Amino acid sequence: MISRGRAGLIALGLAVLVIAGVLIKYREYYPYYPYVGWVKAAFPTQAAEMNEITLPPGFRIGVYSAEVPAARQMALGPNGIVFAGSMGAGKVYALAPGDGGQRAGKAYVIASGLTMPSGIAYRDGALYVAAINRILKFPDVARDLEHPPKPELVTDAYPSDTYHGWKFIAFGPDGRLYVPVGAPCNVCEVSGLHGTITRLDLGGGKPEIVARGVRNSVGFDFHPQTRELWFTDNGRDLWGDDRPPDELNRLAKEGAHFGFPFCHGDGLADDKYNAGKSCRDYTAPARLLGPHVAAIGMRFYTGQMFPEKYRNSIFIAEHGSWNRTTPIGYRVSFVKIDNDKATSYEPFASGWLKGGTASGRPADVLVMPDGALLVSDDKAGQIYRISYEGAR
Repeated sequence: MISRGRAGLIALGLAVLVIAGVLIKYREYYPYYPYVGWVKAAFPTQAAEMNEITLPPGFRIGVYSAEVPAARQMALGPNGIVFAGSMGAGKVYALAPGDGGQRAGKAYVIASGLTMPSGIAYRDGALYVAAINRILKFPDVARDLEHPPKPELVTDAYPSDTYHGWKFIAFGPDGRLYVPVGAPCNVCEVSGLHGTITRLDLGGGKPEIVARGVRNSVGFDFHPQTRELWFTDNGRDLWGDDRPPDELNRLAKEGAHFGFPFCHGDGLADDKYNAGKSCRDYTAPARLLGPHVAAIGMRFYTGQMFPEKYRNSIFIAEHGSWNRTTPIGYRVSFVKIDNDKATSYEPFASGWLKGGTASGRPADVLVMPDGALLVSDDKAGQIYRISYEGAR
């Protein structure tokens, strides 16, 4: 008969083996788990106070809504309605406009039970939602937010991988829906739709690839004057704290290849997958961003509220590093665009990261009709509003 103490030791040993097995099994999917920086940044914390956020002189930030758990991409609907997708919550929200425009009104749940419905786009009365392999359509969505319509399937032609399977979607100047497809890995050879940006004709066409060699783009927009596609791309992991950088890219020619998995950043040959290829054969980034800052949602600023410096240039939500020993990102950055060149890169809103601990994770930005900038935060479950009141 086994003694109680010995039985306890056996149980402990089995538990250690099970935990070790789980960590080994999921190392590919969660490569950041050994990093102290990720652990400190990921733990639940109290949401940041607005006076902790640093902005350039003359700008002000406030909470637009605190009723959007896991909020990710945002889209502007009719009459000031703001829609928001989510990740783990599996929900899509609609925020009615509030009095004065500085805070949202009531939050409605448009859909629930979806798989990572982070990507959303609004057009001609309908809300389109990307849920991994499916694009869903919610027709006449704003007519009755209390009783939203049932979704219609637009397509299920996209891969079903959940690794980098969540999406950011938007309609292009050509009226087609642009949909990126991340690589189903940290770094690997890709084929088919993986590692691309596609566009979709809602009339029933198949996804058409417009950019290749894109590891994981979760943010893009079209230049308001040239109509060219600009997009962020997240660099590979497990290659050190300071390489590779994240990227801001410009698609000047359809079908361009941006290097993944052979090359990263501005000419960094992958140590395993380069296969002797020259990095000069691929399209270089328009701007190198911080390493592992997780640059995701981005928009050109097309409003009139902010000073001239910001117009027709880019705001980027930096979700924050997952695998650096010292976390970085967790902010909104600004990239100045002059004559199709990204001439500068600087912090715009920061303060969600203090002492290695994050109180928020910016996920997307959205320009409102009055020129204010909304920022979604999927860690705090909030959306912020940044306005400009002039220098004092």
